[in-house]
Amino acid sequence: MILTEITARDIPDAWFQCIYQILDKGFSYKIQQGSFVGNKRLEFDSITIHIKHPETRPFEPDIPVSYGIPNPVTEGYIDSYLPYLMTSEKQPNEDYTYGERIEPQLPYFIDLLKNTPNTNQAILQVARPEDFKLNDPPCLRHIDMRIREGKLIFYTYFRSWDLWGGFPANLGAIQLLKEHMASAIGVEPGPFICYSKGLHIYSYVWELAKLRTGKTIKEFKGEEV
Repeated sequence: MILTEITARDIPDAWFQCIYQILDKGFSYKIQQGSFVGNKRLEFDSITIHIKHPETRPFEPDIPVSYGIPNPVTEGYIDSYLPYLMTSEKQPNEDYTYGERIEPQLPYFIDLLKNTPNTNQAILQVARPEDFKLNDPPCLRHIDMRIREGKLIFYTYFRSWDLWGGFPANLGAIQLLKEHMASAIGVEPGPFICYSKGLHIYSYVWELAKLRTGKTIKEFKGEEV
């Protein structure tokens, strides 16, 4: 098992470093349950990511035009994704949304962190025990929070996490949530500490990942790409 740690300047830098390193450290396997059953994922065994300045704009990945690769996060998408994260808005065909679960908790934790900033009991819970019955249980499980040196720090855990498109969109929207909460609490938004045992790229973007990084890796832990 390879335990990977990355320290990054901002969200695009974290994305690029993860893409670069997954080509060396990821293991490939055929998906048996979940999204894209029958296809392959390339996945980190375990990864911790420290993003020092996640407030830096833009949040979208840096893809030079000369590479001819479409940006996995289109301009404006993160703003349109934010209601999914922060409100209870839900479509008829959805089992749940993150916002449906997060929104009711926000007033309580804003007050808790405002009145007792040294607490270590502030954690936005996304997962529920009954989620084991779902075909697609939440990827984001929780956002742990604490205030250090006048800054609100988010510690996020994803059980499964699409690196190519999901990572920058998710973190961009979660950063906007952090900025909202920090303003209401009266502190500055701080860094991210992100952890996952399921950060991955699907086989349909392996070639794009190689193009973006300039890598020509042909094997991943013994399996032909």
